[in-house]
Amino acid sequence: MCENPVRPPVRVKHVRRRHLLLPVVLLAGLTAACTGAPTPSASGRPDNTAMVLAEAGEPATLDPLEGYAPYGASKIFDGLLEYQADGTLRPVLASAAPVPSADGKSWTVTLRTGITFSNGAPFGVADVLATYQALLDPAFASPLRADYSMLTGVTQTGPDTVRFDLAYPYAPFPDKLVLGILPAAALATPGPVATATIGTRPIGTGPYELQSWTRGRQLVLTANTRYSPVLGTPPKVKRVTVEFIPDDATRMARLRAGKLDGAALAPVQAAQFAKSDAFSVLTDPSADLRAISLPSGGPVTGDPAVRLALNEAVNRAAMVTSAVGGNGAPASTPVPVTLPEFIEPNAVFGYDVDKARTQLDTAGWLTGPDGVRADNGVTAEFTLDYPTGDATDAALVKIFTANAKTIGIKVDPVALPPTQLAAKEGTDAVLTSTGNPFDPDLTLYDLLDSGTAGTGDGDPSGYHDTAVDTALQDGRDQLDPAQRAVAYRAFQRAYVADPAMVCLVFVNHTYVMRADWTGYQQVTDAAGQSVNWGPWWNLDQWIPR
Repeated sequence: MCENPVRPPVRVKHVRRRHLLLPVVLLAGLTAACTGAPTPSASGRPDNTAMVLAEAGEPATLDPLEGYAPYGASKIFDGLLEYQADGTLRPVLASAAPVPSADGKSWTVTLRTGITFSNGAPFGVADVLATYQALLDPAFASPLRADYSMLTGVTQTGPDTVRFDLAYPYAPFPDKLVLGILPAAALATPGPVATATIGTRPIGTGPYELQSWTRGRQLVLTANTRYSPVLGTPPKVKRVTVEFIPDDATRMARLRAGKLDGAALAPVQAAQFAKSDAFSVLTDPSADLRAISLPSGGPVTGDPAVRLALNEAVNRAAMVTSAVGGNGAPASTPVPVTLPEFIEPNAVFGYDVDKARTQLDTAGWLTGPDGVRADNGVTAEFTLDYPTGDATDAALVKIFTANAKTIGIKVDPVALPPTQLAAKEGTDAVLTSTGNPFDPDLTLYDLLDSGTAGTGDGDPSGYHDTAVDTALQDGRDQLDPAQRAVAYRAFQRAYVADPAMVCLVFVNHTYVMRADWTGYQQVTDAAGQSVNWGPWWNLDQWIPR
């Protein structure tokens, strides 16, 4: 055991696969079939001080208390801390790393001074208190409240210091301090954050501010003229237009037409720009898990034998090769390969169709004349919902459906708008995207702990496994990094014995970006792709060529 069980203030010793700060890789010669000769940047500004980007999803709000920019780097707001390129934390609105108490049940933060919000109001202790107290106050109805279940209060302890009090020691608490800080004046009147004007007229301390937002089409950010020098230099890219384009193919077409300067694309689509001298293809490693959630209450998906058989029948290697063009890794459990210190190497599923068939035979699922199994009149068939517009997800579903067929299980794929998928997870199998590159607790607990089932905040499939619950609780209670690793390895061993879902692959994220700027630094992505992370996490530091 460590002599001091309390985790150090900043996770600089948190072992993970480090990534060098890579320059943009320039690639040669755009083919005539792609875009022809290099074209001007999509903004039309010859000095490249403006940029047009695209992302698949439009945010419902710009309010951090409603979940906007959960990993920080929102461009509009700053947190007390922010992630660096290697996944560690550095102080931003805090002047130093947070200091834990001896028992790990409180953390003290000292704040910077001399900072102003974009409306000219000074930043101070009152703003931090107001933001986190609103998070805790039921009157504000913040959907993030459950994510901060360990937090009991925040108080001022000095002219520029605040203390966060916890109900129990919680090792990843510094990760919770990337939450964007709002001005106290915007939170003076309690009321649901869903109706607050801060969500559409945000006021922050970040390098950008919102100029306009055309719902369903685009938002425009401009450099914050009151950006505080103590936080950094003003952005060289003065204007950023973000278009909302949910369909992969449409984003690719607009890039080819010179209407975009950058966008996320499926790996197989991004590869079409690999011979471009106008664009760069960028690849970020990712904790983005694609998995099939399986409702525990379903007559087919609720059978543990079916879950195990499906996991054994999936050809994950083929998925990596074809569906993601080699830009990914097989996934047996939801612990990402980007957190190698937590990986249990023996917790894997092989590709073994004969074993899967034997498991189903033993459980009483017998093959009928049509090749589909049944057990006591229940046909081995279920619906699989997946998001429209995502080429990678469509390819994964195609392979999974074919793999299931080889063991006598019929899968009926249905493409739905992404906004409709969450409502289906209690009744249908759903292809989900989830994952966090910073700490396993930040995804796993809400995803799989049975205590979150039915709360609307996690475990949508109703999964319950006592050994899994115990290991997940140990992982968040332990402050010693070595003991946390032990807990998460135990979790994986318990999980592969009783899987909640079928983990498929971790998908590396690919982007295509016009090569008119320098400043790209590779990061490890979470699930989802937006201008708040990925290649544009440090956009305020980019320099026009």
